[in-house]
Amino acid sequence: MRHPSATAALLTAAVLGGAGLAPAAAHAGAGPAPVRAAWLPSCVDREHDNDGDPCGPWRLLLRDGRRLTVRDAAIGKIDAAGVESRVQSTFVVSADGRVIAYERARDHRLVVRRVGGPATVLPARLRPKGVGTDDLQLELSPTGDKLLIDYEDQPSRLPSKVVTVATGAVAELPAGDDALGFSGDGGAVLAFRYRADHTTALRAYPLGGGSPAAGTPPQAVANAVLHALAPDGRTVAYLVTGDETAKRPARVRLYDLDTGDVSPAVDLPLARGESPYALHYVPDGTLRVLTQRGDNGKPAVIRVLTADPRAGEARQLDRYTISKNAYAYFAAGE
Repeated sequence: MRHPSATAALLTAAVLGGAGLAPAAAHAGAGPAPVRAAWLPSCVDREHDNDGDPCGPWRLLLRDGRRLTVRDAAIGKIDAAGVESRVQSTFVVSADGRVIAYERARDHRLVVRRVGGPATVLPARLRPKGVGTDDLQLELSPTGDKLLIDYEDQPSRLPSKVVTVATGAVAELPAGDDALGFSGDGGAVLAFRYRADHTTALRAYPLGGGSPAAGTPPQAVANAVLHALAPDGRTVAYLVTGDETAKRPARVRLYDLDTGDVSPAVDLPLARGESPYALHYVPDGTLRVLTQRGDNGKPAVIRVLTADPRAGEARQLDRYTISKNAYAYFAAGE
């Protein structure tokens, strides 16, 4: 999640929620295009501090430029006592842009919805008593068929859960592991654990059963700011941030959990002031990097890059902006 990005003026409105999607009249015969990002407007709170606060409703920016409104999504999270905060609610978009997940406004139940299709309200027990939505981290699998729920309890007692949306089946990860996200095919989850000897273990848990691929990576891998698991369930892409002053570019490499091998690096073609902030694979094995620039009341410019460290190539796949009036946003695959 990051702050602002532009072009609400180019968009035609529709509504998502209740019975589903109501497409704009000009597109009534076609299903909605994939979602690029979800964003939440900002409003000035003159009663309290004149600062910008999230005020909703959540909007979706589609790849064809249209905007959809998600009327039933909560604006703020709730704490363990059920009190709504002024912190924006969690909202996630699958990497393919076809599925969204959010907390429902009227009761803060978790909802997974296919854009232009039906919604599934997940069981209330997935948020245990005494746990607020401010203690949940959510991630959709690349095609949105599974939802990862990570609990930010300290000490870690609640295992992360993976819910298969169509069946309601729930798989659990060890409570001591911190989940990092799905593999590109959605068939495994990457997690890490800090050991007592101050080393970090990386594990890729196959959701269909079997032993995880595991490794104790070198510090450069363990301390990287971003990680992503390939569809093969063993290759971990990781990103090391650059330094504009030292003219050191941000770079992506690959680490093999089975062999411990590290690939050559690919430098990311970033503009001044542009930062990579998310990394994920899609099912065909393509690695994507999300970057952003623009803040403090300016539109955010989002770029989607593809990166191939083995070939030494990084290219732009998409570029878009989100309104400067956005309080926060979540890009597809973030």
